[in-house]
Amino acid sequence: MSHNRPLGSRSDPQDQTMEYLTQQVLFLKDKAMLQASVREEKKLLVENAKIKKDIDDLKKLLHETQKRKAGKLHQERVLAAAIASKTALLGERAPPTQTAPDTRSETSAAHTRHDGRHRRERRGERVCVSGLDAVCLNGSDSVCALMREQRPDVSRLDLRVGRILDVRKHPDSASLHIQEVELGDPAPRTVVSGLTNHMPPEQLVGCLVVLLCNVKPVKVRGVQSQARLLCAVNQERMEPLTPPTAAQPGDRVTFQSYPGEPEKELNPKQRIWERLQPDLCTDAKGVATYKGVAFEVRGKGLCRAPSVSNGGIK
Repeated sequence: MSHNRPLGSRSDPQDQTMEYLTQQVLFLKDKAMLQASVREEKKLLVENAKIKKDIDDLKKLLHETQKRKAGKLHQERVLAAAIASKTALLGERAPPTQTAPDTRSETSAAHTRHDGRHRRERRGERVCVSGLDAVCLNGSDSVCALMREQRPDVSRLDLRVGRILDVRKHPDSASLHIQEVELGDPAPRTVVSGLTNHMPPEQLVGCLVVLLCNVKPVKVRGVQSQARLLCAVNQERMEPLTPPTAAQPGDRVTFQSYPGEPEKELNPKQRIWERLQPDLCTDAKGVATYKGVAFEVRGKGLCRAPSVSNGGIK
């Protein structure tokens, strides 16, 4: 006897296998798409984090730039306001007319006229110079610093008395001397100067001289020079400035109208010495001056050139 199943209920094993495989293929496709989506999401997260970091860096740079710009603008405004107020003050207080002494030379008088309206204010206030040279009168420290930076004066130079201990010729230059100079420091300084054609070495040994001590040491023909020897010059001769006889090595050379403190070391880029040098000269009596104010060792006397009057200083 045979048992026949209904036609609609009969299951073909091949169809079941195909259906199973189809489901597995769809599952694998879904899984692959999910994995790709996760990888893409991770990639996007990394890229977004990098972009966010770049944005933060740019914001920080922008903030710093704006801060520097605001600071510079503030300084300019403070300086402009200070100049305007001091100029207005000068207009209200006309300086008295000063008559140059009969012994003042034409060269010295020209240097004085170049900035000859400087004067002392009452109650120990700082010297006030006309025009854009206005220095703070009861002003803030920041304004004073800005003014000093804009127009330097001789107080920024560290000028000291030194004694020449030894002199020798430069090995690589016939026109240069090498001096060992005592300045009150633990060790003497080496100074290179162009005095060979003007003074014999033996005449310099033991002499008191004036030196600019806060210049940056430089090599001159292979020999390091640690200070600058100040000399009076004219068309005929050059000779070192001579401090008062009572001075000692290390004594400061000061200026009554310029009481500021010298810098530790002059910045070569600011060219302070070069900017001040045109106002340095000797008067008709040979006294070394800056804008008519004498080089002075306080309580001991003035610095002079022995035989160069109405000359420059270098």
